[in-house]
Amino acid sequence: MNSNEILVEVAYALAHEQLIVPVKAAPGITAEQAINLSGIAKKYPEIDLSQNKIGVFGKLSRLDQPLRHLDRVEIYRALIADPKEVRKQRVADGKVMKKGGGDAAIEE
Repeated sequence: MNSNEILVEVAYALAHEQLIVPVKAAPGITAEQAINLSGIAKKYPEIDLSQNKIGVFGKLSRLDQPLRHLDRVEIYRALIADPKEVRKQRVADGKVMKKGGGDAAIEE
């Protein structure tokens, strides 16, 4: 890699697989350009950049966000279920939720 290039990653994850594609590009490349260069949208046609949100290292970002060397662009999927609705349904079903996933004793 020469001084006129930066290295970024483009990531997309499904429930059963994750793909991270390294991309070499000119400084000033945008997140959208990096996604297009990665070819990820061709492999996963369900990706629609007008609908899917993106982020850089877990922080929501815009498609025109300029990237820096070693940034990771993440393409987010829509949630399958609303977490608030899932919790309401668990309560309605009488299931006990544990805090922190440990085996804490339930106080009554």
